[in-house]
Amino acid sequence: MAAIDVAKDSGMVCTRLPHESRAGRKVQKVWEVLARYDDILALADHLRCHGVQRVVVESTSDYWRIWFYLLEAAGLTVWLVNARDVKNVPGRPKTDKLDAVWLCKLNERGMLRPSFVPAAPIRDLRQLTRLRAKLGQDAARHQNRIEKILEDALLKISSVLSDMSGVSGRRILDALVAGQSDPARLADLAHPRVRAGKAELRAALTGRFRPVHAVEIGMLLQVIDLLEAKVAELDEKIAAMVAALPGAAPVCGRCALVGGEHAPTCPDAAVLLPDLAGRLDEITGVGLSCAQVIIAELGTDVTAQFPTAGHAAAWAKLVPLTHQSGRVSRTGPTGKGNRWLRGALGTAAMAAAKSKGTFLGERYQRIRRRRGKQKALVAISRTILEIAYRLIADPTLRFHDLGAEHYDTLNPEKRTRSKIRELQRLNPGMKVTLTPIDDLTT
Repeated sequence: MAAIDVAKDSGMVCTRLPHESRAGRKVQKVWEVLARYDDILALADHLRCHGVQRVVVESTSDYWRIWFYLLEAAGLTVWLVNARDVKNVPGRPKTDKLDAVWLCKLNERGMLRPSFVPAAPIRDLRQLTRLRAKLGQDAARHQNRIEKILEDALLKISSVLSDMSGVSGRRILDALVAGQSDPARLADLAHPRVRAGKAELRAALTGRFRPVHAVEIGMLLQVIDLLEAKVAELDEKIAAMVAALPGAAPVCGRCALVGGEHAPTCPDAAVLLPDLAGRLDEITGVGLSCAQVIIAELGTDVTAQFPTAGHAAAWAKLVPLTHQSGRVSRTGPTGKGNRWLRGALGTAAMAAAKSKGTFLGERYQRIRRRRGKQKALVAISRTILEIAYRLIADPTLRFHDLGAEHYDTLNPEKRTRSKIRELQRLNPGMKVTLTPIDDLTT
């Protein structure tokens, strides 16, 4: 067994190998290795020559990547472990050498669990989807800066326009940068379907817009346009990478032909088969970009890492923790989890919550009435993740919305009792009874 306590410029390596002459004894060796390409390759050769089967690397910032990638490429079994799981025992001195020894002993006794590190194609896809999210966040920050500049210019555009980056907002901003300051002419640039009237627009566009404001907003608009262009470029690259992933090609459920084609005798020969991203896009609330994020974070071979959909939900921290002491048992917070995956699922959950006549929309309303909005959104996020897990695990499955009436068909007696209680609550002192129609006619 071997373990590496990772730092920025080096790593403390510890090996514990069986003694040649004494059974049950270990020979321990600790030394420092520089975090350089050639030095790590030499370390990999040394570990292989001594019969090391597994190397544990502590996940410290992004410094673990060079160790993990090179040792994995050399054919070693590498585990990336969370530093939270390998905390130093209180009361012991904390040094890099002692940390490496402690990590190696935990590895030797099987007390560690590896973190999920996907294959290289999925890692490359993650890089692009996360970069796209960061660029989108940067564009939103610059848009917020524009609003602060408008407040400094005494213009209250955001009070009359719901979207400053929309068609009307962009027209007004471009006109302001070009030197137009007449409130009436600026108000005429708004789209006819804007809710605010002309008088309200003119009042909001009356202020002290100075040349310095025009310089600031003009530069920020250029940066926003550049970021949006780069996001569109990333969309094309991400779509091409997703299509090239193993397991992402369309599969016919009848003839089991891969690639989007059908066998000549297939009864579904006229059915157009979507790829994996297209099948995920069919989930209520999930768009194409969200589907690509789900693929990038979970991978295309989900069953190899997560035995069930519940395991995937627990890994994403969409399952509440349970705190039990004696007879008292209560639920705790879900935790942080993968912020990229949770962010995409949260956006999809908010979109699904607004949908009418869908299973997810009805599920959100039922949970919201009992538990509140936040817990309802987390529950919908978990449901979407579990649906996506099954679609990724079985390439022949397609999403089918159960409809808003699904809960009514599960237990009609329970729904009947609920409606009776509601009628009796609305009519105090009255009792509702159900009588068969045949009894009424006789």
